Amino acid sequence: MSDTKPTGQAQAIPQHVAIIMDGNGRWAKKRGLPRLAGHQAGTENLRRIIRACVELGVRYLTIYAFSTENWGRPREEVEGLLKILESVIEKELRELHEEGVQLRHIGRLEKLPASLRTQVKNAIELTKDNDRLTVVVAFNYGGKDEIVHAVEQLIRAGVKPEEVSESLIASQLFTAGIPDPELIIRTSGEMRLSNFLIWQAAYSEYYVTPAYWPDFDKEELQKAIDAYGLRNRRFGSVDDENYKD
Repeated sequence: MSDTKPTGQAQAIPQHVAIIMDGNGRWAKKRGLPRLAGHQAGTENLRRIIRACVELGVRYLTIYAFSTENWGRPREEVEGLLKILESVIEKELRELHEEGVQLRHIGRLEKLPASLRTQVKNAIELTKDNDRLTVVVAFNYGGKDEIVHAVEQLIRAGVKPEEVSESLIASQLFTAGIPDPELIIRTSGEMRLSNFLIWQAAYSEYYVTPAYWPDFDKEELQKAIDAYGLRNRRFGSVDDENYKD
């Protein structure tokens, strides 16, 4: 991605957008609805955002659907979230596949119910050759847990301390083979990373919007991309024209 700012009609489109989909519960509470109704509305909104990403030219979309910490929520809410994921795969998989969407999962599948694990694996296998848009679902995912998992893999492989490098660790992350996100969006106005892509986001641009996730539409996505296009991404360096002794 070029560091130059867009001029005129030029628009810098991030190759990889990641979204912390926050605010479903508050969206529901505001309407006098149960929290699961908010999660359902958020899931329905995801289909619209996937379509918008295709239209805008985004190549990778990573969504934070369920964190390793979310298991601490009330049991009925956790069970409801698992059922929603199962339902989404059943209802949306065929259409997503026909539209050229590739599905990938990051996180640990082991803790999911066996039937849901099978569904996820089948969805990944069915769509593995699609290349219009890659949707990466972070489910039972945590950034710290991902790094621990990568280190475990290196230790098992007998890697020596002097052989450890950033690229070697990156090769063992759940996201291996996926470019780091240029833009990370958080809805609902919260200013937290929430253990999301903490390795990959080292030089990501962040955009926070007060909109709750179910209300985050194509127009809101365009605002985020427009803001990203105005950023001057220096990756720890400085602009030659702004450098002064």
